[in-house]
Amino acid sequence: MTPANRALGAFYGLALGDALGMPTQSLSREQVRARFGAITTLQAADADQPIAPNMPAGSITDDTEQAILVAQLLVDGQGKIEPSVLAQRLIDWEAVMRAKGSQDLLGPSTKRAIDMILAGHTPEESGRYGTTNGAAMRITPVGIAADVSDPAHFIQAVIQACQVTHNTSLGISSAAAVAAVVSAGINGVDLGEALNIGVQIAQQAEGHGHWIAGGRVSTRISWARTLSVGSGDKALFADLLYELIGTSVASQESVVVSFALAQQVASGDMTAFEALCLAASLGGDTDTIAAILGAMVGACLGLQCWPAAMIEQVKQVNGLALQPLVHGLLALR
Repeated sequence: MTPANRALGAFYGLALGDALGMPTQSLSREQVRARFGAITTLQAADADQPIAPNMPAGSITDDTEQAILVAQLLVDGQGKIEPSVLAQRLIDWEAVMRAKGSQDLLGPSTKRAIDMILAGHTPEESGRYGTTNGAAMRITPVGIAADVSDPAHFIQAVIQACQVTHNTSLGISSAAAVAAVVSAGINGVDLGEALNIGVQIAQQAEGHGHWIAGGRVSTRISWARTLSVGSGDKALFADLLYELIGTSVASQESVVVSFALAQQVASGDMTAFEALCLAASLGGDTDTIAAILGAMVGACLGLQCWPAAMIEQVKQVNGLALQPLVHGLLALR
């Protein structure tokens, strides 16, 4: 398997997870059950979907769109992201979304950071309250462009992408964990070992950014991975994730749940696609949990771990052609 195959597996895995979770995002587990039973394929959103009403099956959301935005900035900046440019691009992106009448707008941490920048604060200050999963959901391109085998350089690349919106111990360590799994996968490391590397890099990244009280991401990931050992009952396991870890936008919930599901794939208890469908069926921030999971698993297992017809549908519905972008990111690596 080539690095390009793995990188495409990561980016299209992110898009597929995002699209699977699109109709269930922000619904409770009970609402998801009542409306869909369980997600097993790409579905359209209902008219009363709180964020993406009436979106056609296969539609992506802010997770993929902002990852593409970061990827483009990395390629244009030859590996460097200028914080003020990232801030401006995010402002422009939200304006386009508003014009389309979409409810898929900037998340709470990113919104607050952008407001601070517009009010004249520096990018160093603007991200000091960002603890949610916005940085982790758009970090995949950094994992493709930067090599985790040089941890210090790698963590700096993650910080550069996080600083303007999520310049906190929680924001940076959760994004670093996700990016590290993607980067290790592209190096040809198997999924179980890549998850170990994700935990190690999260630990090293915790010392950066403004300290924020909250469960440590690396410790919670390690604990969540043990939860999935030998849990043969998928419904029980899903309840455990939803009730015990939580599926909110808090990075120490949603990012940790993505790792618990990735462990199921690494242990052979679920296929990559089954785990993605379970993520999309959980309730809460389903599109982001499934997007992060898709990126991590896809980087380790390659593009062929995803159903080709569904990847094709996501490409068609959204006009996605990620190959040139992925090649640009790999050239930076």
